[in-house]
Amino acid sequence: MIPWLVHLYTASSALFGFLALTRIFYDRYQDAFFWMAAAIVVDATDGVLARRARVAARLPHVDGARLDDLVDYVTYVLVPAFFVWHALLVPDRWSTAAAAAMLLSSAYGFSRDDAKTADHFYTGFPSYWNIVVFYLYVAGWPRAVNLAILLGLAVLVFVPIRYVYPSRTPVWRTLTIVLGLVWGALMLALLWQMPAVSRLLLWASFAFPAYYVALSIALHRRRASA
Repeated sequence: MIPWLVHLYTASSALFGFLALTRIFYDRYQDAFFWMAAAIVVDATDGVLARRARVAARLPHVDGARLDDLVDYVTYVLVPAFFVWHALLVPDRWSTAAAAAMLLSSAYGFSRDDAKTADHFYTGFPSYWNIVVFYLYVAGWPRAVNLAILLGLAVLVFVPIRYVYPSRTPVWRTLTIVLGLVWGALMLALLWQMPAVSRLLLWASFAFPAYYVALSIALHRRRASA
């Protein structure tokens, strides 16, 4: 029974993604980001629950990793792509192209056999489109800048840089998790403040993504030179 409940918990992200889509459709963007945040919480915790419940051993005919990838594509890629298109975060004539770049690049990224490595890294930009789109929306940058960021990240999906798997990294794991929790609290504060957010909190929240990218590049270079 417990293994099935863990899989149900993972699958609930798909429902949260659907609810986010319905909120986007009615221009209720704060509510949409709430459901996207709920999906992130599930994604951040379901692996721990699965390992503790020994789901793979007790329910071997259900592939939890495949289920996780399916719901992640919905919540991390499809929903944010629809948000970009619906909220016109990029110049109108580029909205479909931007969404297509997100959807197609991440389809490739998710299908790689080394998308998640045995030593707990992601290969290529790990499709954090929900987080990217949140930043683009609350920051209020020019649409052309948003387009350049989205297309640049879509290209980075194909660049085989290894990015840290935050909850399972073998290097600086405790620090990464603690900083991630602080960052999560800042993001929730920004979500609560929408649509007019504190610029101080916004810029402070960039500290963790900067740390994440710097750590990922440092570890990638160290591995490449080993």
